[in-house]
Amino acid sequence: MVTSLQSTTNSPAETEALAARLAARLRPGDVVAVSGELGAGKTTFVRGAARALGVREPVSSPTFTIGHRYEAPVPVSHLDLYRLAGIDPEEWADLEPYFDGTVAFVEWPEHGGEWLPAARASVTLSHVDETRRQVSIESDDDLGL
Repeated sequence: MVTSLQSTTNSPAETEALAARLAARLRPGDVVAVSGELGAGKTTFVRGAARALGVREPVSSPTFTIGHRYEAPVPVSHLDLYRLAGIDPEEWADLEPYFDGTVAFVEWPEHGGEWLPAARASVTLSHVDETRRQVSIESDDDLGL
């Protein structure tokens, strides 16, 4: 059974707080697919979740580096696949360590094709207006959100 949460956030802080609620229910090995158009708040969402998971360093978009791995009680990986047209075996070898024992957040997961591990939760963000975002969180698990 798919569970779904729909929420409108009124500020980046509210988007981060919603992400923190999800993060509290995640465990090592979980993958969260984070989708939405450019500027919809994907990195803001990941930042809120990473903070809740214990990341203390600045959390920024890995658009140009593809991935960041943050040390925390449970390591957090943040991947941005926007610049990839697809993944081949060589690229997967570079990406695979980001999923090893971490909670991994993947922006633009559709660019990962069949290589990516199954997502425990899928998050979609969209613009309502300049400051508000519509956030949808779906999972095959009951995440208690």
